[in-house]
Amino acid sequence: MSEFRIYPALDFLGGRCVRLYQGEYGSAAEVSTHPLATAETYLQSGCRYLHVVDLDAARSPKHIAQTSVNREIIRDICRLASTCNAKVQVGGGVRSLADLAAWLEVGASRCVVGTAAREEGFLQTAVERFGAEAVVVGLDGRDGKLAVQGWEEQTNQPLIEVAVWARQAGVRTAVVTDVRKDGTGQGPNLQIAREIAEATGLSVIASGGVAHLDHVQAVQKSGLAGVIVGKALYSGQIELSQVAAWWQSEKGDVSC
Repeated sequence: MSEFRIYPALDFLGGRCVRLYQGEYGSAAEVSTHPLATAETYLQSGCRYLHVVDLDAARSPKHIAQTSVNREIIRDICRLASTCNAKVQVGGGVRSLADLAAWLEVGASRCVVGTAAREEGFLQTAVERFGAEAVVVGLDGRDGKLAVQGWEEQTNQPLIEVAVWARQAGVRTAVVTDVRKDGTGQGPNLQIAREIAEATGLSVIASGGVAHLDHVQAVQKSGLAGVIVGKALYSGQIELSQVAAWWQSEKGDVSC
């Protein structure tokens, strides 16, 4: 069995660490007033992977003022993670090779590419330049169709189509998010995540709707590569001690 990874999530909007409901920016609720301390808590609890998103950059390059604040916080998290031998996966607004290079230079281990994944040749060039381990395709959608520009623009393009392109371009990993599940606590959409994994061979990380340890266990048992957990950690619905205990019971096949 390959290692299953759990990624605590930290999402930033206007310099605040927030969670959204079904991708709606108007629903943003602050969940941590000291995000660096929160990240440190995760790392000190044994987590070796973090998923960090600049929501302002994901929406549009127009939100440059907010994005600069977010980026400084995320850079600090990357620096902190490096002292703990941990890895940070950064998403939100990675629309150019320069964006990707900038994040890798400040310590991100890999970047999630969403909107730019639709651009012909972008993923292949990114993989050739930075390596497959550094490039993750973000497959966010509603009803199996791709959502871009921070989920604010809905397309009719099937997620599976983009997933196939990504795999052909040399990408190995995908983050699959059902936007309608995000922040709801209803559990992730395992059906679409499994379909993408089985059809393409991509290592799929499920995201959106995780509220209980049972949800995490269901993702692991489905054969997916990992799961992103956000709101449930902040609310205490999932405790890292619970995860650690389960991790031990899985004989090391699970990594937080």
